[in-house]
This record gives sequence, C-alpha cells and structure tokens, in this order.
Amino acid sequence: MRAIPTLAAAAAIVVFVLAGNWQHRRMLEKDALRAALDAAMAQPPVALPGAATDWPQWRFRAVTLQGRFDAARQIFIDNRIDAGRVGYHVVTPFVLDDGRAVLVDRGFVPAGPDRRVLPAAPVPGGVLTVHGRVAVPERYVELASAAPEGVLWQNLDPARFAAATGLPVLPIVVELDAADTAGGTLARNWPAPDYGRERHLNYMIQWYAFATLTAGLWGYFTWRRRR
Repeated sequence: MRAIPTLAAAAAIVVFVLAGNWQHRRMLEKDALRAALDAAMAQPPVALPGAATDWPQWRFRAVTLQGRFDAARQIFIDNRIDAGRVGYHVVTPFVLDDGRAVLVDRGFVPAGPDRRVLPAAPVPGGVLTVHGRVAVPERYVELASAAPEGVLWQNLDPARFAAATGLPVLPIVVELDAADTAGGTLARNWPAPDYGRERHLNYMIQWYAFATLTAGLWGYFTWRRRR
C-alpha cells in the first residue's frame, strides 16, 4: 500500500512532463511558422501563380493583381470590428486578366444606424492593378448549415461563394494593402498574425510546474513519513 502514492506520483509526473514536451514541440512549430511567414512578407510583390499551388505556402505573400472587380457579386461579411467600430468587411471578386477570379477583401466599412440597410461601398470600375497579401481562410463554425442568401454573409468561404454565385474563385482571399487606393478607400487595419507561441509557452511552463510540484510534494511527504 505504501507504494501506491509513489506510483501515482510517478505516473502524474510522466504525464505532466509529456504534456509539457508536447507543448514545447508545438511552440517550436509556431516559431518555424513565424519564420516562414516573416520571410514570405519580406519578399517583393509578385503575380499569383498560374498553376495548381500549395496555397498555405503563399500565406501573407505580397501579390499584385491586374483585372476588373465584379461588382455584381460583391458581398458583406457581418460582425467585423475595426478600431472599436462594428461593421462589415467588403469582399469583391476580382477577375484577373487570365480569366481566373479571386476574392478580394477591400476593407472595413462601419455599420449605419439601421442594420437593415447596408452601407455604401462603391466598386471601382475599369481595368485596375491592385496590391495586397494572400490570406488562407480558416475553418469556422456556423449553427446553420444552409448556404448564405443575398449579399450579407457571416463567414467568408471561397468554396461556398463559388457554389452560391456560380463564379469559380481561387481558394484564397487577397487582403488589399492599406495604401492601395485602386481598390477603394475603405479602412484596412489588418491585424498582425497571431502565431500562438505565447499560449504554448505558458502551457509548457504550467505542465512542467505541475511535474515539479508533484515531485516536491512526494519528496516532502516521503521525508515526513520516514521521520
């Protein structure tokens, strides 16, 4: 029976250390991701590749687009916040000169006093050259599975957009540069990417602290029992 506390303490220490090691590996993965994304953002703007591409590798790459906005298929992404204001992100398809289409997030527009009326977001016409960065949409959760109707959407999903509008688009979104006036004058305060490193670091310290505390308590009570 005296061995039970020792076995329990040993098992707990092993679990805590393994959990801490896993968080440490995740932290190193996030460090590698940050290095890759920092390198991507430092590269000069380029045109979107023409062939099938591993788009996650293009995340935050600066790109230049030439073509026309498709104003008829513009949508608003609801419940967005910018500088403490509630409003929408305005997303407009952009048809490239080569015939492909990509969704372009032109920026933020605040909501008006009556949410039943969407704010104006005029679409620039003609052939344009715009600059932005590649964003790869993340997974999201919706309570309803029905396809969005109309121009007001809760989440941005290129595949669902293509299915709803009949316009095939690339599986990415281009966020316009803040200084790009060719895409309109909407607010563009894109947040810095959250790599999640600090979260894994805090969890790692927490698990190692649990392991240290368990070992300390086991040593203390063992010493007291022997005395």
